[in-house]
Amino acid sequence: MMKAVSEQPNFRIGTGLDVHRLAPGREMRIAGLHFPEEDHGPDGHSDGDVVLHAICDALLSAADLGDLGSNFGSSQPEWAGAASDRLLTETLSRVRQGGFEVVNVSCQLIGNRPRFGPRREEAATRIREVHGIDVSLSATTTDGLGLTGRGEGLAAIATALLSR
Repeated sequence: MMKAVSEQPNFRIGTGLDVHRLAPGREMRIAGLHFPEEDHGPDGHSDGDVVLHAICDALLSAADLGDLGSNFGSSQPEWAGAASDRLLTETLSRVRQGGFEVVNVSCQLIGNRPRFGPRREEAATRIREVHGIDVSLSATTTDGLGLTGRGEGLAAIATALLSR
């Protein structure tokens, strides 16, 4: 039997995952930052920013609002080529309209490039300032394994904690 809304917990956790292959001629945008030294970037319906996409997915999941594809999918032409900052702004609006506030978000970038570590704090600060959410970012590689290890793509996984 489903609990009434007033009986549901005050906290909700969501997980998000995003993966994009890298393609020549695409800009490398990760966590809202541009990496102009890269000659390949994430291929996708929007700008392919795996970090911001994973964060959106985690937020939507925690609020029980579906996922990135059901909210901003390739069947929706208004999101074609969209900056992922726009997706995150809209996601946060939907989450707040659902009666939730973001407690914090943690996201890890998985891939060999770009070299994210030197810009990690810049990215976190930017997300905090632009979107007003508490976020912590990290990065790792897969030691040469899989599409991220071969440099064919990037992935990110995020966890979001919301309060009612």
